Amino acid sequence: MKKLILLAALLGFGSVGIGQKRPAAPALQSLVDTERAFARAAEEKGTRPAFIEFIADDGILFRPAPVKGKQWLIDNPLPPSDKRALLSWQPSFAEVAHAGDLGYTTGPWQYKDDVHDAKPSAFGNFITVWKKQADGSWKFAADLGISNFEPEQPAAQWQMPANYRDLAKVSPVVNLESERAALLAREHEFSKAAAKSGARRVLVSFAANDVRVFREKRFPYLGRAEASEVFPTTPNAWIWEPAFVDVSRSGDLGYSYGSYSFIREDAKNVTEKGNYLRIWKKQRGVWLVVVDVANPLPPQ
Repeated sequence: MKKLILLAALLGFGSVGIGQKRPAAPALQSLVDTERAFARAAEEKGTRPAFIEFIADDGILFRPAPVKGKQWLIDNPLPPSDKRALLSWQPSFAEVAHAGDLGYTTGPWQYKDDVHDAKPSAFGNFITVWKKQADGSWKFAADLGISNFEPEQPAAQWQMPANYRDLAKVSPVVNLESERAALLAREHEFSKAAAKSGARRVLVSFAANDVRVFREKRFPYLGRAEASEVFPTTPNAWIWEPAFVDVSRSGDLGYSYGSYSFIREDAKNVTEKGNYLRIWKKQRGVWLVVVDVANPLPPQ
């Protein structure tokens, strides 16, 4: 029986006939497959070679300011060492635009100072933005994350949602220039409203119901009620300065990144600076935040 099954697989019997092409994987599945291949490459080849392989030519890393990641990795080689560090991760959530050209993944990561170490020395969560390239492959456009304490339980691995529909062939194409301008305007609106009414109130009004918020030394917050706890009730000043925005061809998913500063009410000077990455999703014609991550710069 096993021989018959193997023979059928080799000859292409079954739902795909001889000479027929296998149907392309849905955009969401191909995105997650790429993220998993990225993680395997890091384990087999090393973190830096994997990043160089999977980052887009114009992809961004934060070192600490945004830089063209591929060139930065080439120009800043690691010093020789008798140890090989291991950064490992897995996606637990992913989403793609209707056009299948833009998406993001998020999930837990862990780090070992040496691949042979028994236990990791650091833990956290990542957020990676992916863009479809001209050759049909996915390459990541931006990557940012946070560190947190060791989780008590491993995160659930990603599974294809039962109700997922691949809309790449039927999604409308929007005017990218006008949509980028609209998203940038929404970013400025967010920052101005936060300065006027407080970040907690603004996040609740600008965020989607299933928003994910990432802050250093904390586990990810899920949902508006949880996420609002990130910001104190006191009128502290949060200022966001967007440096870049982009949107999908279907105009339903976009992202932005830039710098932020935080001033406590009882302090005269800026008490924290850092980089942020924000992912937006259009719902009923309005851009809403679905991911918000802030990564503070090291103290000077």
